[in-house]
Amino acid sequence: MENLNEDFNTALNIYENDYSYADLIELLKNGSVAEKQASVLKLETLTSKDDAEILMQNLTGCDGKIREAVSFRLPEFVSQNPEYFTDFVEIFLEAIIDINGNICRNTISALTYLKNFNEFCTNFCQKLSERTLKLAKFAKTFDLQDGKYKVNKEIFKLYWYLETIYHFTDFIEIKDIILETKDISDYTIREKTAKILSKLNDFEQIKQELKQDENYYVRRV
Repeated sequence: MENLNEDFNTALNIYENDYSYADLIELLKNGSVAEKQASVLKLETLTSKDDAEILMQNLTGCDGKIREAVSFRLPEFVSQNPEYFTDFVEIFLEAIIDINGNICRNTISALTYLKNFNEFCTNFCQKLSERTLKLAKFAKTFDLQDGKYKVNKEIFKLYWYLETIYHFTDFIEIKDIILETKDISDYTIREKTAKILSKLNDFEQIKQELKQDENYYVRRV
């Protein structure tokens, strides 16, 4: 309880007092969990690529409270200055499969503001496709009745990679991914596959196949 009160007071101090832009960036770089949370929520914009890198370093590999706060602001910051974020392919690829679904969702939302950067999209989508195919091939070997944590974790990752692909179909050779994912036992993966296909003009045979799926959520897409 003492730690919670201390964190609350720390955040309140940052919210209620005038901190310079430089002060907020320094807190985001070297502060405590509460200081990083509060500073990212207080920031109004980013003014350089270096500061964007400090932000992105807090999107993965740190306390979940920080990751979620950063992801919450990320779409806004990327929309303001998308050119600051084109060097962070690997971080984006990790953030979209965060254990916290809100972070996955927020990161994908931010990524949509980078579609006009062809070099980024080419590099990002190539690696996204490779990771998705690897996961899909692995997932086809699962016995989903086992309910093992490893199975659920890998399905979760595949789910969010497919959701990302839905937003980047113009940059991805989709055929192999569709062929691998359309028969995976977990219905949420087939649902994402059907969702991707709903944007495309071909693959009619597979579309009809999924429209006959045993699961309502797959059929309705």
